[in-house]
Amino acid sequence: MFDLTSLPKVALLIFVVVMSFNIIIFVHELGHFWAAKWRGLQIDRFQIWFGKPIWSKTVNGVQYGLGWIPAGGFVALPQMAPMESIEGGTKPDQPLPPITPLDKIIVAFAGPLFSFLLALLAATVVWKIGKPKDFVPETRIGYVAPASPAEKAGMLPGDTVIAINGKPVKGFAGSLNSITEQVILSRGKEIVFTVARPGVAEPFKLTSGFETEKTQWFQRRGMRQVGLMPSSPAIVGSTSLNSPAADAGLVKGDRIVSVDGTRIYGPEQFSLYLKNRNWQTVLVGVENASGQTREVSLTPEKPLQPANSTPKIGVLWENTKEVDTRIVHPGPIQQVKESLHSMWITITSVIAPDSNIGVDHLSGPVGIAKMQYQLLQTENGMQRIIAFFVLFNVNLAVLNMLPFPVLDGGHITLALLEKISGRPVKAKPLEIIQTVCALGLISLMLFVTSKDIGDSFGGSSAEKNVEVVFP
Repeated sequence: MFDLTSLPKVALLIFVVVMSFNIIIFVHELGHFWAAKWRGLQIDRFQIWFGKPIWSKTVNGVQYGLGWIPAGGFVALPQMAPMESIEGGTKPDQPLPPITPLDKIIVAFAGPLFSFLLALLAATVVWKIGKPKDFVPETRIGYVAPASPAEKAGMLPGDTVIAINGKPVKGFAGSLNSITEQVILSRGKEIVFTVARPGVAEPFKLTSGFETEKTQWFQRRGMRQVGLMPSSPAIVGSTSLNSPAADAGLVKGDRIVSVDGTRIYGPEQFSLYLKNRNWQTVLVGVENASGQTREVSLTPEKPLQPANSTPKIGVLWENTKEVDTRIVHPGPIQQVKESLHSMWITITSVIAPDSNIGVDHLSGPVGIAKMQYQLLQTENGMQRIIAFFVLFNVNLAVLNMLPFPVLDGGHITLALLEKISGRPVKAKPLEIIQTVCALGLISLMLFVTSKDIGDSFGGSSAEKNVEVVFP
């Protein structure tokens, strides 16, 4: 874990994030540049980021520069579709020799191709050095929030989720097939869980609604949730001095396995049980680190600190969510396929009318930079960043192939229309359409960026473990 109190390290993290963006953009535009060189096109400018250059240098008639709007980049090719109003250039004084539709297709396709090749290169690196699995394999429920959709549906701690809406689940979080992700990506007004319950011979179905976290207008809408947490051992991390837990002899490493004969599947379930018993004395089954079991009697007490605290037993639980962070080495093709599948799920969820996923859940440059910055602070952060390179470049390649004006796919579509009709699309209408589409894309980017920034403000603070003091 990086020490963020060190300013040089913070600066280094920011530098890595900025450079990663620039590498991705540079490689994509380099594809256009080299293809244009190969096909003999005139190249006016090669610029990273949009807008008026804050730095530029002309070499062999080509102006290389860095724009002031930190989003994207371009190679100015006046023989392609007119882009002066977007890229900030000027029209040539004299007409340039025309190029064939095939030339336009090759040059336009080269950018996405290079992005895809960069994704394969990053995937190969991940294959060799590995990446953390970052997966919660547990499918058994450890906690059902009171009055939650899951509780109303009849779900109980100890239930094992087998499928959601008929689709088998794999783990609780960390993949598109896991419980958390399937709930978030579900559609319609109901979510059907197939569960197995201890003591019940056959799996059965429970139909649940869902709720979303309340957010401010400047934030993203909350994701679907039903009020479930995975099973995890209720292991004592420490006990407060003079607390009921300390007086009962509980020590670090002890595991709470039952309370009043009820099996415990997680610390949250145990805490809820105590609260529902109005903090009366309970008989707790405890297993020590050696596997020996015993029973102790516990009566919650109100601590002196913090003030206005409810009765507690004075236990600070170990963080044992059992996230699988083992280093894995998926093959390059597998990584690309998973990235394509993830992109498909995202796009179809955004456009689906019965989904809670919308355009506001997409991320712009600020959101992506924030995520990269957070990844770099984790253990094996660089491996996670390289794995992210795969996903990002696959997305960049596919999105740029969409037949949308100003995108590479739009240039390819125009070239195909030119080939079919035998003449280029008229320049003036095309320039108007491209300008409108460019403004639309910029507006979209500004919208999602506002959500990236808005999510950093006004959020509810997570509940923290607080040391309590007993008399």
